[in-house]
Amino acid sequence: MARLPDDFLDTLRRANPIEDVVGSYVKLSRAGSLLKACCPFHSEKTPSFVVYAHDASPHFYCFGCHRGGSVITFIQEAENVGFMDAVRILADRAGLKIPETAGEDPALTNLRDRILELNRAAARFYYKQLLGDDKRGLTYLAERALKPETIKKYGLGFANSEWDELAEAMQEEGFTPQELVAANLCDWSKKSQRLYDKFRDRVIFPIFDLRGSIIAFGGRTILKDDKIPKYLNSSDTPAFKKGKNLFSMHFARKSGEKRLILAEGYMDVIALNQAGFSNAVASLGTALTPDQCRLMRQYAEEVIISYDSDAAGQNAALKAINLLREVGIQPRILRIEGAKDPDEYIKKFGADRFRLMLDQSVDAVSFELNRCKNGLDVQEEGGAVTALHRAVQVLAGITNRLDRAVYLSRLAKEYQIDVHTLEGEVDAAIRRKQRTAERDNRRELMNSAGLRQAARYTSANGNAAARFGAEETLLWYLFCEPETLERIAQEIRPEHFVNELNRRIYVYYSACVRQGASYSPSLFDSEEFSAQERGYLMQIQNHFDGVSISGAEAEECIRKLLHPVLSGQQVGEMDDDAFRALFSKQ
Repeated sequence: MARLPDDFLDTLRRANPIEDVVGSYVKLSRAGSLLKACCPFHSEKTPSFVVYAHDASPHFYCFGCHRGGSVITFIQEAENVGFMDAVRILADRAGLKIPETAGEDPALTNLRDRILELNRAAARFYYKQLLGDDKRGLTYLAERALKPETIKKYGLGFANSEWDELAEAMQEEGFTPQELVAANLCDWSKKSQRLYDKFRDRVIFPIFDLRGSIIAFGGRTILKDDKIPKYLNSSDTPAFKKGKNLFSMHFARKSGEKRLILAEGYMDVIALNQAGFSNAVASLGTALTPDQCRLMRQYAEEVIISYDSDAAGQNAALKAINLLREVGIQPRILRIEGAKDPDEYIKKFGADRFRLMLDQSVDAVSFELNRCKNGLDVQEEGGAVTALHRAVQVLAGITNRLDRAVYLSRLAKEYQIDVHTLEGEVDAAIRRKQRTAERDNRRELMNSAGLRQAARYTSANGNAAARFGAEETLLWYLFCEPETLERIAQEIRPEHFVNELNRRIYVYYSACVRQGASYSPSLFDSEEFSAQERGYLMQIQNHFDGVSISGAEAEECIRKLLHPVLSGQQVGEMDDDAFRALFSKQ
C-alpha cells in the first residue's frame, strides 16, 4: 500500500491551514464556525462550498458538485495535479522536505525530477541557439513580428540542423542517454548505435505547467518540405501528459479574466498574448480533451473558440463545444472576417477591434444551428426540411426551457413554420433522448461511477437502490467500528462489493486498520485515490453525519452484499419491469 508517512502528512496539513490555502483561491465568508464560498470548481451563485477548518480533521466539501477532501485534495483540484505534485506544492509553500520514502516509486520520482532539470537545461540550450550564428529561427520569429520581450517571456528557442548537438551538450552537463530518451528530447538509432536529436531545423516552444516548470517542448519546422510535419510535439513522459496540459495556461490563469480564448496553435497564442490578451491558450498538438476542459473550468466560466473556418476547424470546434459544455463552461465561437487568424487580424485592424470582435462572438447554439444548413439549399423545401430535422436535435440538447424557447421562436420565424409544431418535434426528440439515457444509466449501474446515478434512477421510479446503499452503510459502520473489521471480513470479501470504488475503499481501509490506523477524512490522502474519489468519501461522511449504524443494520447490509447479483450488461439489457423487480427483491 503506497503511502507517505502519516506523521509527515499530519505535519504538512498543519503547516498549511486549509482556510489559508483555500482563501488564497476564493473569498471565504464566515457562517458560524464554518467558512463558505462559491465553489471554485463549478458555476454557482449561491455558496455551497464549505470549509470545516476547526474539525479534528480539517476538510472542505461542496454540496453542489460533491467535491471534498483535505487541503491536499483541494490543491489537486485547484491546480489540476496529481497527489504527489499537490504534496510538493504544499511542501514548498511550508518549506518542508518530502521524505525519501515517499508514497510512489522512488526511481520514477527521481526520473521525473531529472527530466524537469534536463528540460530546463535544454531550454537554455535552445535559447542560445536562437541567438547564435544560425539566424533562421530568429528570422522566422521576426517575420511573425514577435518582440524580443515576447521571445524571452515564452523562452522560445531554435534547434539547428545538427543531428546530435543537443545530445552532446546535455551529456556534457551530466545527463545520461537514458534520461535524454525518457525526456523525449532524443531517440536512439539502432543502426548507428548513437543518440540523435528529436528536434532539428525547428523553432522551439517550451511547454510550462501551472507551476512554471518546463515539462515538454513543441517545434515548428522552418523548412519548406511537405514531407515532414509542420509541428512536432513531445510525447508523454513521466513529467508530461499532453492531454492534461494547455499551452500558456500558466499565464492565462494569472490574467484575472473569467473567459479564455482557445486558439489552434502556439503562434496564435503568443501573438494574442503580445497584443495584450494573456488569457489565450491552446491544446498541445492533439484534439481537445475532457481533462483540458476541466483545467479551463477552474479558471474560466466562458471559453471563446478561435479555430480555423475550414471544415476541419469547424468540426474541431463542434467537438470542443460538447466537451466544454460537459464540464459546465459556456462556449462561444469567434468569427474572424478579413483575416485568416487572430494574429493577422490584430496586425491589420488592431487589438481594440479584436476585443470588440470577442465581445460579439457567437454563442454555441447559434453556431450549431448555422451548421445545420451546411451543404443544403434551404430555399428549397427538401433542404429546409433536412436542416430543420438537424436543428431539432440541437434544440433537444438545450436543458434550460427559457433558452430553448428563445431559439425555438427564432428558428420558427426563420423557416416560417408554426412554433408549436416545432416545439412538439423538439419535445419528442427530448423524450427519445431520455429513454436512451435511461437505458445507458442501467448499463452503468454496476460501474463505479454509476452508484449515485443508480440511486437517482430507482428513486424516481419509486424503488430504493438497496444494494448500493448497503455498501455505503457497511463502509460507514466499519469507519465508526473498526474493531468489527476482522469479524466482518470473515464473511465479506472485496469481490462482494459490486461498486469498484467501494471495493478499493474496503481493501485500503482494511489494510490501514490492521496497521493500527483509525478513520478520518485524511486517512485517504494517498496516491491510491484521486481527488474525485476522495470527494466521494466526503459524500458518504456527509450523508451519515450524526447517524449511528447498529449491529443489526450492519448484518442486514452484509446479507444484501451476499445476495447474488447480475452483471452490468445483464442489468442494462433488462426492460423497465424486470429492472424494477430486481430491486424490489433487495
